[in-house]
Amino acid sequence: MSMPTPYRSITSQTLHYYSRPHGQIPHEPINTEAAWYGADLRRQQDWVEQFSTAELEEIEAALKAAQNTDKPLEALRAVDFPLPGLNHKITQWRDTLRSGRGFVVLRGLPVERWGEENCERFFWCLGWHLGLPGAQNRFGELLGHVRDTGVDPDDPSVREYRTRLNISFHCDAADVVGLMCLKTAKQGGESRIASSVTIYNELLKQNLPVERLFRPFLLDAHAEGGLQTFPVTPCRYYNGVLRTFYHSGYFRSAARYDGVAPLSAEDTALLDAYDALASDPAIHLDMALQPGDIQLCSNHTIVHSRTAYEDHAEPERRRHLLRLWLSLPEPHELGYRWRKAREKLRLVRLLLRERWRQRGRITHTL
Repeated sequence: MSMPTPYRSITSQTLHYYSRPHGQIPHEPINTEAAWYGADLRRQQDWVEQFSTAELEEIEAALKAAQNTDKPLEALRAVDFPLPGLNHKITQWRDTLRSGRGFVVLRGLPVERWGEENCERFFWCLGWHLGLPGAQNRFGELLGHVRDTGVDPDDPSVREYRTRLNISFHCDAADVVGLMCLKTAKQGGESRIASSVTIYNELLKQNLPVERLFRPFLLDAHAEGGLQTFPVTPCRYYNGVLRTFYHSGYFRSAARYDGVAPLSAEDTALLDAYDALASDPAIHLDMALQPGDIQLCSNHTIVHSRTAYEDHAEPERRRHLLRLWLSLPEPHELGYRWRKAREKLRLVRLLLRERWRQRGRITHTL
């Protein structure tokens, strides 16, 4: 039996994520566990999982087992990192991400004692226990490092996670995004998440034109996949599940390219309303991740952002997180799989057409 392999290109990764099944547009509130309010979750802490002493001992034994294989990081798989005692919890975390609240925070890893190499080894292998890692950019990066790289934050080609700037609410192009905190900023840099299902329900309450979210917006592709822009449908709904890809900043910035019309007043108003709801303290949940914390979020039911931050002067103390994009196992339901396959075929045809139409326009900025 062959071992699974990651989505090694940003194209294959995003095609998997964007090919979400769709049946109809929901016009009634969606009442599922994924429709939560930050004001409620601030009063409880059941979304935080603290590693026990026994679990940490198992993890450290797995670290030694993985080291003894002499495999490079990207060659390691779940079988090289045995976690039998944690298997039941890992299944629960996956279920929470796929069909529950949509996020979980894991706490208590001794990252300072481990050092960066062992942190990378653990996080990479935990990702394999949960799902399938995928490329996060056009360079095929599978395990990302989130920190300020000193690039010009005013350069529109620069991805915001490489700066200290505030990052607006968005989703990443993977079923799950995972962040593992190694070091925190001097000030700021808090994570902020909100339920995209709750936001949709609130848009319904305000009688806003939610139907528009089921038609494509042009997305600023930032040269990923060999494109300047690509049409992406924010919302898809099938079998009682709303799956949302939202990126207000990239929907708005697509107009920076020649030949791309600016958003209409109606589209701008809808994005403004969506952003305002996500920014409402009653709706979103803030969390200050500490060294040793892992945050796992569904990109189908959660939008996330980050506040701006001030970093330490000393390079060794500066804010630093590891990042994974993960694809989860697909439901076995035949209707789901058929619709997903049909949607992926449509997207492949659209991708080829857009690459042909936009050929010669891309200039890469490192």
